[in-house]
Amino acid sequence: MGIITVTDEYTSPIPHTRIFKSLILDADNLIPKLLPQIIKGIEIVEGDGGAGTIKQMNFAEGTQFKSIKHRIDEIDVAKCIYNYTLIEGDALGDKLEKISYEAKFEASPEGGTISTMTSKYYVLDDAAISEEEIKAGKEKAIGIYKAVEAYLLQNPHAYV
Repeated sequence: MGIITVTDEYTSPIPHTRIFKSLILDADNLIPKLLPQIIKGIEIVEGDGGAGTIKQMNFAEGTQFKSIKHRIDEIDVAKCIYNYTLIEGDALGDKLEKISYEAKFEASPEGGTISTMTSKYYVLDDAAISEEEIKAGKEKAIGIYKAVEAYLLQNPHAYV
């Protein structure tokens, strides 16, 4: 098994605590409301919402995938850190064992957010994953991030 590590950085004019509260802490409620054409719902399958919790994201009819499950590995509200691992679902296909994500949201000097996301793709023995496949996954994640950001810009009193 090989591991491919990719780190990306995104900036936003929204304060980091608002991004964290909306995108991470209230994702189960907010994201399906903002993107119902893509995400049908997110539910806790096991756990209490803290480390070790397993969540299932169900996708809308007509989308590429049916569902995925991820495990929360770490959630630090004070430091705005969220680490989780995609452990099951059609997004892994026949090439990946799992994908681990480390997300960190920090205040930028301008008062917005610097978000750093490190993704580790655990590739199965004989499989190969292309840059295009990684890019496609990143674009979906950025789409969710941008939808939440747009919502927060339009609703300045939400998640303060």
